[in-house]
Amino acid sequence: MTLSEAFCRKYGLTIAIVGRPNVGKSTLFNRLCGKRMAIVHDLPGVTRDRKEAFGQLGDIPLKLIDTAGLEDNSDDPLMEGMKVQVLEALRTADVILFMIDGREGITPLDASFATLLRRAEKPILLLANKCEGRSGAQGIAEAWGLGFGEPLPTSAEHGLGLDSLYEAILPLYKGPLTEQEGEEEEIPPLQLAIVGRPNVGKSTLLNQFVGHERVLTGPEAGVTRDSITIEWTYKDQTLRLIDTAGLRRRAKVTEKLERMAAGESLSAVQYAQVVILVIDATQPLEKQDLHIASQVIEEGRCLVLALNKWDLISNKQELLTHLNARLTTALPQVRGIPLIPLSALTGKNKEKLLDAVLSIYAIWNQRVSTSKLNRWLEGLVAHHPPPLVSGRRIKVKYLTQIKTRPPTFVLFSSKSTQLPDSYARYVVNGLREAFGFEGVPIRLSVKSGNNPYVKE
Repeated sequence: MTLSEAFCRKYGLTIAIVGRPNVGKSTLFNRLCGKRMAIVHDLPGVTRDRKEAFGQLGDIPLKLIDTAGLEDNSDDPLMEGMKVQVLEALRTADVILFMIDGREGITPLDASFATLLRRAEKPILLLANKCEGRSGAQGIAEAWGLGFGEPLPTSAEHGLGLDSLYEAILPLYKGPLTEQEGEEEEIPPLQLAIVGRPNVGKSTLLNQFVGHERVLTGPEAGVTRDSITIEWTYKDQTLRLIDTAGLRRRAKVTEKLERMAAGESLSAVQYAQVVILVIDATQPLEKQDLHIASQVIEEGRCLVLALNKWDLISNKQELLTHLNARLTTALPQVRGIPLIPLSALTGKNKEKLLDAVLSIYAIWNQRVSTSKLNRWLEGLVAHHPPPLVSGRRIKVKYLTQIKTRPPTFVLFSSKSTQLPDSYARYVVNGLREAFGFEGVPIRLSVKSGNNPYVKE
């Protein structure tokens, strides 16, 4: 039985997975989610922000929180922010899963973490991870000394010990174990991904949206690694905000961890409905910006450009004129992409940006009736007929919209394979202007066939 995300959101037991670096927290998080949601790497300290997702253990719905591994006496300026994220996870959790490495036994850092957890005054289950085979016996014996009761031997990588974890969690769960038939289905949130080059202000912008320091920020590039998802509401519209790692040119990405983070970012674009591309106004529309924009458009997603650090620009109108002209030439397949100047640091124009998101999302979902399309098509063809092929004119028969998200149309004509691309672009541009599809990608396929709307 697979529980729906809406059911897990409503009834799920909130579980925070905590422990020192590299004990397997993200591996267990992915295991309970049922898919790879968090980046897993042998390098310690990969997870920095707290990452939330929904999953299940048997028939128990779960709200899962993956946390950063903390280190003592670290001079890393990000560590204090990571500690705040862990403390917030402890505050919101119903149950805490404290993970240790069963093969290594109890370290001073584990003991320090245990002291922190006792202050949380929440149910704590101690997991001795990496206990596949006969390994971990010594670590399990040492773990009794932490005072959290019987350690549960597990192997998150191999899925071992989850039956014991289920038995330990079941008495702590008070909600329903099965979904009720006829339960109201929630309207799914608008998936909004925030992408861009490293250090352009993506995480700062997300924090500005939600009104608090939800994700870590810093002056150095590459602070965000995992794609972090937060649900939030703006003007009665639920938004699922997705903060992503910075995308550099592929040739510059040499480390495996950065490749994995970039893959997460591109996956976020594929599953998003609207994408905010954050651009540094002091270095606007570089080649990588245009490459990211093209990827978003190819995926058929709505694109909104956020021109960040606008407060640092002196010649504002001149720069806007230049950028709009460049967009027209660099991205001719999508005209009218919203370009919103703002300051993520101060929040200036953030409402204007969100209004642009809701507006373009509505356009992306727009549907035009076939009768309207064909009345319009008659005028378009009369104004500029298709060209001649072998001395005979191509006949445009009819046009229909077959789907939304993105708006997708089929144009039926004679000799469809010989209709020039330039004429197809003429039809697309006409659709954009006549029906208000400004700023969204339009897909048009040309086919041969008879018009089913005309009686023979």
